[in-house]
Amino acid sequence: MSAAAQTQSAPSDRRRIFALVFGVSFAVLYVVCDMAALPMFTYHPGSDRIDLGFTPARPDEGPAMYWFGWIATSALGAFVLALGAALLPQKAGAKIPLALAWIVPIALVPVLIYSLKFYWRW
Repeated sequence: MSAAAQTQSAPSDRRRIFALVFGVSFAVLYVVCDMAALPMFTYHPGSDRIDLGFTPARPDEGPAMYWFGWIATSALGAFVLALGAALLPQKAGAKIPLALAWIVPIALVPVLIYSLKFYWRW
């Protein structure tokens, strides 16, 4: 492969590695944030208030919403990990199997379902 072809393929390889690592790490971090109660912030829709970190619901204010905080935490963590992976040498990034992009999220679905068992009380 010529030097010009390698130079043109390098940015697309880095984008591929970034996208792959972001997708996989986002899925993993989302499940970890859900199970460990690690939202970046908590939204209280009843009082239209946002608190940093995990804050339990207050009486007479309705439920607290953690989902937005889990998404923000997962996205930030996945961005940092993906940026680090994209900066790795090309040979190291090329060793990451593409199949992880669909295997990891599918494997985490049962874990996520189990983590939500609290809502399925009879």
